[in-house]
Amino acid sequence: MPFVASVLVDGVLAAAIYALIALAFVVVYKASRIINFALGEWVMLGSRLAATGAAPMGLGLGGGLAFASAGMVAFAIAWNRVVLQRMIGRPLISMIMVTIGLGAVIRGAAALSFRGVPLAVPSPFPDEPVSLAGVLVPADRLAAAAVASVAIALVAWFFHRTRTGLALRATADDQQAAMAVGIDIDRHFSITWALVGILSVLAGTLWASVTGGGFGVVLLGLKLFPIVIIGGLDSIGGTIVGAVLVGVLESLAASYLDPLLGGGFSLVAVYLVLVVMLFVRPWGLFGRPTIERV
Repeated sequence: MPFVASVLVDGVLAAAIYALIALAFVVVYKASRIINFALGEWVMLGSRLAATGAAPMGLGLGGGLAFASAGMVAFAIAWNRVVLQRMIGRPLISMIMVTIGLGAVIRGAAALSFRGVPLAVPSPFPDEPVSLAGVLVPADRLAAAAVASVAIALVAWFFHRTRTGLALRATADDQQAAMAVGIDIDRHFSITWALVGILSVLAGTLWASVTGGGFGVVLLGLKLFPIVIIGGLDSIGGTIVGAVLVGVLESLAASYLDPLLGGGFSLVAVYLVLVVMLFVRPWGLFGRPTIERV
């Protein structure tokens, strides 16, 4: 029984960081209906910039986070204004291919640009495990999950309780109507991508501080899509639920099924659930189905 509890807790703690990464995907989709297939590369770039600021530049973890956030915000605004604004009115497949191409460019450029940067991000969390109801939990994972949960709560508050968040949701529903009431679409799209850049830095740094990071952070993008599809592409609450389901399922499958069926089946199990969800409820648990009047 303690082993099962430990496996479940481990899955929930991982789910907090998964949810934060998936939230960066949902933020873009909620505001602009754009699907960012390069989010794994964004998270990797954010973590590498944070590691650069923390170690080679000698800024410490706080300074590294500030340096990475400024860099990612500048990158996000340039990406929106230089590339995405030129893609307005183009077919959806063009937008998808642009994000895929961006991911390939980031992977190649990062491998050359960050060769001398340490793979790990210095962790401010203690190494000693913490006992929760008799279950030993790594303190760094617990702290990272707490930070991720606070960040998720702040983003949810931003979207539902601020004028900018309301404007972003209005823009996603109908861009022409939003422009008609005076919403600056370009400005709010820049805000959206800047927020994605900051979330990428935070999520990538948390993951790298817990697991060691490096360029393998980009693989987190593979776990993103089952989460957002299961939870619902435009639902922040659904993203949290989907992340918990994926995190727990992955942890259980890695502990019980991988020894029987071979290593790596935990990833396959998540995608099997995704396929079932696409058949049963393609818009996700909390997503809104598209209703069109014929």
